[in-house]
Amino acid sequence: MPPKRKFPPYYWRRISQAVFLALFLVLFRLTDYSGQDEIPLAVNIFFRLDPLVASAAILAGKAVITLVLWSLIVIGLTLILGRFFCGWFCPLGTLLDYFHGLIPPRKKPVSSQWRKGKYFLLGFILISALFGLPVVGYFDPFSLLVRGLTLAVDPFFNWTVTAPFDLIYQIGPKTMTAVSEPIYDSLKRFLLPYTQKTFLWTLLSLAILLSIFALEKLERRFWCRNLCPLGGLLALLSRISLLRGHILATCKGCQVCTQICRMGAIDDEKRIAPDDCNLCLDCLDKCPTSIISINFRRPEEKMAPLGISRRSFIGMLSAGILLPAFFRVRGEVKAPDPFLIRPPGALKEKDFLNRCVRCGECMKVCITNALHPTLLESGLEGMFSPRLVPQIGYCEFNCTLCGQVCPTGAILRLELQEKQRTVIGIAYFDKNHCLPFAKGIPCIVCEEHCPTPDKAIKFHEVVTTNPEGQAVKIKQPYLVDKLCIGCGICENRCPLEGKKGVMVEGIKPVAG
Repeated sequence: MPPKRKFPPYYWRRISQAVFLALFLVLFRLTDYSGQDEIPLAVNIFFRLDPLVASAAILAGKAVITLVLWSLIVIGLTLILGRFFCGWFCPLGTLLDYFHGLIPPRKKPVSSQWRKGKYFLLGFILISALFGLPVVGYFDPFSLLVRGLTLAVDPFFNWTVTAPFDLIYQIGPKTMTAVSEPIYDSLKRFLLPYTQKTFLWTLLSLAILLSIFALEKLERRFWCRNLCPLGGLLALLSRISLLRGHILATCKGCQVCTQICRMGAIDDEKRIAPDDCNLCLDCLDKCPTSIISINFRRPEEKMAPLGISRRSFIGMLSAGILLPAFFRVRGEVKAPDPFLIRPPGALKEKDFLNRCVRCGECMKVCITNALHPTLLESGLEGMFSPRLVPQIGYCEFNCTLCGQVCPTGAILRLELQEKQRTVIGIAYFDKNHCLPFAKGIPCIVCEEHCPTPDKAIKFHEVVTTNPEGQAVKIKQPYLVDKLCIGCGICENRCPLEGKKGVMVEGIKPVAG
């Protein structure tokens, strides 16, 4: 038996996984407001390297999007190295490997027919994008991971870490506070988000992310093997890659490599499928006779076919073509939600949905916690896309962060002066609730907070009756439509509980 290598080759893969996961988490933390209106680095770097996002956005937009052309780097490396991305780079794949020990798979093997799933999803996503139904954000691994972390994990993490310090500050002795405050300040500076945020549809986003980890119970890396459409795209490219794994004919069939392969890439005929192999290198170290190699030699034997029948292909093609057509004949197309407010710089609705990958980065950086995921407000195809909810937060007049972090240009990056002129909605007063109209009670809160240089909210002085039946002279507000940008601060700051006296409706974005 040959001597054990002092530095097993798979250690390089582990180092790469740790480095890129750390980079991902650092960029995730940096994708946050830091006291200034500028984000030089953000998680959108990973999205711009994603060939699936690039392909779907270009097909949907019928135009080349320069922001996502970085994905050509990954495509080129895949044509040389094979499906290395899934084993060495992808943070979701790394997390699945790290949590594998907590969710051991069942002993009963999963049918190999599941392997086709990633190709069906890939084909459906790309064909649907071409015919006007954007669904890549529901299946792309980076979208699923970043959205789940943004909407659920990060707010929970911040609350969990902050709560004990808040308790010490409120009821603890000064000696404890003197120790806890410097620690808390350090955590706020390096680890915690700028503010505690809450989001709509948190549990749904968390459940979707956790379901990927729960699939580990069926099979190790079940998501990566069978369902990940990005993995499907890289698998197709890997079938013509230069780097391949080989098993010598002298193999005695001990099955060690088959048992430890996390992707099930080694079959009973001693073939290493390049479309499934993610170059984890475990087999190189564990093979008792060291007869497995990975090199640039082309294999003599033919690769196993994809196994997609003509009927299955036609079904996938039909779904991708016909489903978008059904979406165009729904009532929501002509009667959209009047309170749907998109972020400033958002493209026209159709173009916006075609490019938006539902990553949640714009929601993460929103200073006032104003952006939240939609459910059905923009139709099924718009789920998890961002909308402004004025009762929770407002669009900060001096902020352009959402456009800076959008990875595909669904939200344009606007200069501050242009952003301050961009109209995203229009306010109106509900005279049945607004205090000066409904009860004759003086209130000028909305006008005080209106951020436009020439206030969009102005007043008429009128004589009316207050709740005590007395005649009083008060100011009743009115809106100058051409000055209102729909930022929502008037609705957000309205002192009424429940339904507000002033509300903001959305308008069709005019950007792009």
